[in-house]
Amino acid sequence: MSEKKWPLWLPLRDDLTSLSPYGAPQVPAEATLNTNENPYAPSPELAQAIADRVHRVATTLNRYPDRDATVLRAALGKFINTLSGTNFTADSIWAANGSNEIIQSLFMAFGDRGALGFTPSYSMHPLIAKVVGVTWQDGGRRADFTLDTAKAITEISGKKPALTFVTTPNNPTGTLLKIGEIEELAKATAQVNGLLVVDEAYAEFSSEISAVTLIEKYPNVVVIRTMSKAFAFAGARVGYLVANPDVVDAMFLVRLPYHLSAITQAAAEVALEYQGELLGTVATLIDSRGKVIAELESMGLTVAPSSANFIIFSGFNSEPAQIWRQLLDRGVLIRDVGLLGHLRMTIGNEAENQKFIGALKEILQK
Repeated sequence: MSEKKWPLWLPLRDDLTSLSPYGAPQVPAEATLNTNENPYAPSPELAQAIADRVHRVATTLNRYPDRDATVLRAALGKFINTLSGTNFTADSIWAANGSNEIIQSLFMAFGDRGALGFTPSYSMHPLIAKVVGVTWQDGGRRADFTLDTAKAITEISGKKPALTFVTTPNNPTGTLLKIGEIEELAKATAQVNGLLVVDEAYAEFSSEISAVTLIEKYPNVVVIRTMSKAFAFAGARVGYLVANPDVVDAMFLVRLPYHLSAITQAAAEVALEYQGELLGTVATLIDSRGKVIAELESMGLTVAPSSANFIIFSGFNSEPAQIWRQLLDRGVLIRDVGLLGHLRMTIGNEAENQKFIGALKEILQK
């Protein structure tokens, strides 16, 4: 999107005038592989269960929802406990409209001393920081997109940020941090009286131990999770935070009243009851990820190691924007994430993956 010319009568903040709205292109395609969605829709049984629960909730929509989302938060805590062998209650969980609201609330509550991140990473971290007036500093990554933990610790010690963000598996690169590396960062951020925010939006696609296991020992560790990816629930917009109860209490200071609708809460509660079905697609996507990587490497392309439901690849001779357009012309929509010489594709279902591979082979053989 080109830079908008704002009218003189509009008193927009000066620091926002050069920004463009976040968003991947929303254009028709036979294979939509650009936003890291889970390609497998809810079963008819789950869809009906959600409809039934929402129907019951609809009879009380004249009343505000539970502003504390206590039932949902307790269910999310049980889900995390099942995955990680932890013992969280609702007091350690905060739910919101997608993980982006979690990120925004963290900035609003704790952003006075600024934030540090390590790009390329999730592009909304610095964007939300700017929108809410928090100073963002970039520590950078190695050329292979991995995080130099020793350098990061030096950055934390020198800059003393209130918030340090790490994303694992990292978006858009798919690379991950080992739990031992996260623990070292937790120690470093504690020494400067800061929080370590671990964005685990894609954690279910990784075999690495979750950072939630560090929270009891390191109360300054905050973990962000989402139901959009592995749970195949992107349309519901539910993200959540796992943290020490004092962090959660701070979230309630900055939240908007009744920010999570009764319908959203109800749908998410049902999804958690069907978690076995929804998470059953994760193994399928991990297997498909391996097959797609093998296909791309057989074409002579380079694929970065990925522990997420997407991959980035390079090694083509044309500009990324040109390959992106040629793929779209063939009905395949992937993502140009702005990394020099790289493109990102989301792992789809078998038909979508094969369409992507076939279209890319045709382009590269020209």
